[in-house]
Amino acid sequence: MLASLLERHQHEFGPVLPVDLSAPDVARLDFTAANPLLQNADLRDTPAFEELVARLLAAQDAHIGVGGYLENRVIYRRSPGLFGDPAVPARSLHLGVDVWLRAGTPVLAPLDAVVHSVQDNDNFGDYGPTVILQHQLEDTIFYTLYGHLTRRETLLLRPGMRIEKGDTFTEVGPAPKTATGRPTCTSKSLPTWRAAPATFRG
Repeated sequence: MLASLLERHQHEFGPVLPVDLSAPDVARLDFTAANPLLQNADLRDTPAFEELVARLLAAQDAHIGVGGYLENRVIYRRSPGLFGDPAVPARSLHLGVDVWLRAGTPVLAPLDAVVHSVQDNDNFGDYGPTVILQHQLEDTIFYTLYGHLTRRETLLLRPGMRIEKGDTFTEVGPAPKTATGRPTCTSKSLPTWRAAPATFRG
């Protein structure tokens, strides 16, 4: 299984971001039904969601926020059209790890990689500029996905390009200035956007 493969090689992985996510100024953000602040949250209202995340960070005296993998985000279900098509029911399980931090923060390759694909997914609620990297451990090929990236640097990448472990291959992108992409996550005094890495097997 992929999970056991990754566990065997976990000591080989480098950081994806040049920040310490265990530092005191990093907050774990809860977007489940257990958070009373989300009672009436609607992700289609971008300014309101910006304010909500700013409040969550301020409440923990944090400058960086982390959203969890496989978190059951009921706010997704309450936001029809969030993922581009109002006719398609929104999923609620979050299939990645979100990190809210300053735009322009470098994004690093955790292992040697080849660029598999680059796409600007600009539907409302989608990943925005996205990169998928292909890796190989033992005889297994697998992929890591990075979304909400800076458009200019990301779109310079081409499928087949080789990237070494630790190389900066793009940057965390700015919050969108239009109604495309996911809502931004902070106040104007701290311009940030999110990198969302996820691992999957081809």
